[in-house]
Amino acid sequence: MSRVVSIYFPDLATDRIRRDDPSIPGEQPIAVISKSGSKRWVSAADGAARKIGVRVGMPAAKAQAIFQGLILVDADPAADAVALNRIGFWALAHYSPIVAVDGVDGLVMDTEGADHLQGGEVPMTTGIVNTFLSRKLTAKVAVADTWGAAHACVRAINRDTVIVPRGEIVRAVEKLPISLLRLSDKIVQDLRVLGFHSIGELANTPRAPLALRFGPEVGRRLDQIFGRVSEPIDPIRTADLVEVSRSFQEPIGAAETIDKYVGRLVVQLVAELEKRGLGARRTDLIVHKVDNTIQAIRAGTAKPARDVGWLTKLFKDRTEKIEPGFGIERLVLVAVAVEPLVEEQRASSLVEEEHGDITPLIDIFANRGQRVYRVAPVASDVPERSVQRVPAIADAVETAWVSHWRRPVRLFDRPEQIQAIALMPDYPPASVTWRGKRHRVKRADGPERIFGEWWMRPTELEAVRDYFVIENDDGERFWIFRSGDGIDPETGSHKWFMHGIFA
Repeated sequence: MSRVVSIYFPDLATDRIRRDDPSIPGEQPIAVISKSGSKRWVSAADGAARKIGVRVGMPAAKAQAIFQGLILVDADPAADAVALNRIGFWALAHYSPIVAVDGVDGLVMDTEGADHLQGGEVPMTTGIVNTFLSRKLTAKVAVADTWGAAHACVRAINRDTVIVPRGEIVRAVEKLPISLLRLSDKIVQDLRVLGFHSIGELANTPRAPLALRFGPEVGRRLDQIFGRVSEPIDPIRTADLVEVSRSFQEPIGAAETIDKYVGRLVVQLVAELEKRGLGARRTDLIVHKVDNTIQAIRAGTAKPARDVGWLTKLFKDRTEKIEPGFGIERLVLVAVAVEPLVEEQRASSLVEEEHGDITPLIDIFANRGQRVYRVAPVASDVPERSVQRVPAIADAVETAWVSHWRRPVRLFDRPEQIQAIALMPDYPPASVTWRGKRHRVKRADGPERIFGEWWMRPTELEAVRDYFVIENDDGERFWIFRSGDGIDPETGSHKWFMHGIFA
C-alpha cells in the first residue's frame, strides 16, 4: 500500500514576497490583496499580520485601518504558481520520484519506496518542515494512506507534522469539515445547508440521494479519501528532464521481463545523456500499472554516472520490490538530477591499473537508505564545532585538526553532565559519577583551557572550559571538562561534563 505525503504552504504568497524582497523586516506584517471589480479583500496574511487581527476575507480598507504600517501587496496568482512549481521540481529531485502540485498552496508526493532514503516517515516529515523553514517557507506535512486523507489532515492540524497510521483513515478524518474533501465551494455550501458539517456525517449518508442531487463528485471524493478507488499522482515534468519510456501492448509482470526492459531503457537513457554531455546523479523508474496505480523506484549515485552496467545493476537490485498486480502497461526512466560529465581517456597499459574507487560501494549503501559521508576538520577550537560532515566523494579539505593535545577517538554529540569531586580551580577530579557509575580517578592530565569563540558568538565573550584526561582503576580513559575557570561565575556554571572516550 502506498503512503502519500501532503505538503501545505499556508503562507505561500507572503513567503514568496519576502523571498523576492529580503529587505522586508521579519516582524513587518504583510497582507495580499485580491480584487474583483471595485471589491478588494485580503486573500492572504502572514503570521505577523494575523497577530494584529488581519484575517483572510477581510476588506482591504478595514485591514489597513487596523495597522497603518501594514504592507499591502496585490495578489499575483501566476507568480505563486511559478513558485509552487519550482518548489515541486526541487522536491522531485530530493524526496520522491512522484511529486505533483496539489491545488494552489500544496504538493503531494508518493513516498512508497523512497521514505527509507530519508530515514523513515518521522525523520522525513520533520526534515521537510525544517528544510523549508531554513529557506524561509512555512510548511506543514501530513502522511496518510491516500491523497485525500493526507490533503485533509495537513490543512486541519495545528502542529507542523502529522502521521496517520496505516489503516486509520476513518478515525483521522471523520470529524474533519467537509470543506477539506476537495469539492467545489458551491457543493460545500449546499451540503452545509442540508446539515452536513463533517466528513463522517457525509460518509454515513446513503449515496443515492447525494448522487441524485450533486452528481458523482461527492461519492468519488469520499471513495478517494477512504482508499476505495485509486487516485494516481501524475508526476510533474519539465522539458529539460532526460526521460525515456516504453509502453506495452500486452501488460508485463514477470521479474525477468521487467529486468529486460529496464536494461533497454537504461541503454536509451545513457545515449540521451551522452548527447547532452551529462551524467545521472538521481534516476527514477516509474511503473504504470493497468489498474491506474503508479509505483516508483529511485536510484542515486555519489557522482555523475553514465555506465550502463552499473545503472542497470542499481535498478535490478531493487526491481524485486515492484508489485505488478494485474500487469504493467508502461515503464518510464527519468534522470531527475544530472550533472556535466566529461569522458576521461585512460592511458594504454599492458598491465591493468588498479583503481581504488569506492564510489560503487557508496552507491550500494546509499540506495539501501544508509547515510554515507566523510568527516572533515573545521577551523575551531571548540571540539564539537571542529568536525563537519561532507559528501563521501568530496574533495579533500585542506584544513587540519590542531594536534597539540590528544583527542578522544569517540566524541559525544553533546557533552553529558557528570558529578565530580575536585578542588578548584586547577585540580582534576578525585572521582566522577557518570551514568550512575562512580569512577575513581587514578591518573589525570590537564587542564587544557579552551575559550569561547567570542568573535562569532557574543554570548561566549567570557566562556571558558578546562579539559582533563582522566583514567580510572580499570584503565578506562575519559575526556571531561569543567564549564568555567573555577573562580569567576561569569565564565561558566562550574559544572562538570563528559565529552569523549579514549581508546
